[in-house]
Amino acid sequence: MGLSKRFRKNVKPRLPDGVRIYAIGDVHGRADLLQSLLTVIDADLARSAPERAIQVFLGDYVDRGPDSRAVLDILIERSKSHETVCLKGNHEVFLLEVLKDPARLQEWRHYGGLLTLVSYGINPTMNPTPEEQIELIEGLRRALPPEHLSFLQQLRSSFACGDFFFVHAGVKPGVALERQKDEDLLWIREEFLESDRRFGKYVVHGHTPVSAPDIRPNRINIDTGAYATGNLTLLTIQGDSLLAL
Repeated sequence: MGLSKRFRKNVKPRLPDGVRIYAIGDVHGRADLLQSLLTVIDADLARSAPERAIQVFLGDYVDRGPDSRAVLDILIERSKSHETVCLKGNHEVFLLEVLKDPARLQEWRHYGGLLTLVSYGINPTMNPTPEEQIELIEGLRRALPPEHLSFLQQLRSSFACGDFFFVHAGVKPGVALERQKDEDLLWIREEFLESDRRFGKYVVHGHTPVSAPDIRPNRINIDTGAYATGNLTLLTIQGDSLLAL
């Protein structure tokens, strides 16, 4: 029993035969970079034609970068012609919370939310008063297309395929994957990042920017800070092979 457990630990995680996954890290309003990577994916699909291709987006589509609205347009359109899995990031959750409570706009500012407003044609002052905050969020409600709101409300917290578990931020060590809470899936940092435990599946995540894809025995982080660095990472997985671009 002990020998077989050690053996299983050393076996590479793998996807089911015939499945290829393309995973993209935190976009944060960089519609230009997202479109470039989708062009790369399309060229790869045309060249190699896998039996089943799944495109997984790890959340944080809005805020910080210049064109959150266009990012959502692209993802919604992409889902009509390709098998896609769009995961929820903490920034999408925050956007929905601000729509319910305009008083949180000042907090949203610190997460780069004013750039999201601008992408919807709303131009806030740098320090809006409480009255202006209400007006700004009312303006956002009017400007937000129904399909964008529906998209944000229907985002999933996680996705599993084969030996891989895709999530925005990470998982709480010591808790079974099926019992994870959204608070951890969307926000966790140090407790997860510093853990060398096996999590039941190999975790693919973003949320915490790194200068290059951070590949560990138990996880890979593909958030390369696209809004600041211009580097949006694409991870391709087939069988037990991982390739980050």
